[in-house]
Amino acid sequence: MKLFENLARYQPQALGVLRIITALQFIEHGSQKLFNFPVSAEPHALGGLTLTAAILEFAGGILLALGLLTRPVAFLLAGEMAIAYFMAHMPRDFFPVNNGGDSAISFCFIFLYLVFAGAGAFALDNRYKA
Repeated sequence: MKLFENLARYQPQALGVLRIITALQFIEHGSQKLFNFPVSAEPHALGGLTLTAAILEFAGGILLALGLLTRPVAFLLAGEMAIAYFMAHMPRDFFPVNNGGDSAISFCFIFLYLVFAGAGAFALDNRYKA
């Protein structure tokens, strides 16, 4: 269809927007754990895996938003989200809608896609290509 063929030329920009918006949402998860911002009714107790996750979410989210080291950071964060799902969510219930793991699954697969697709437009990675 002609409409979709014309839209295909904006794929790098759409990928860049997907990366940035996903990263901004991910940063919120890290900042909530680290700084309780946005304010949570149940602040996280930081230590061990929770502290590691918070740092990965905050710092990794910033790197992804900037499009810096996109592929390796996305690979690391996809792994973090897979671990988070299987350790924290799946034991609660089999179904993601019941165990609160919907976002962990979505983040995992978006990050995995970024490993293969790259940063798209609006990324610092694009400034340093040889």
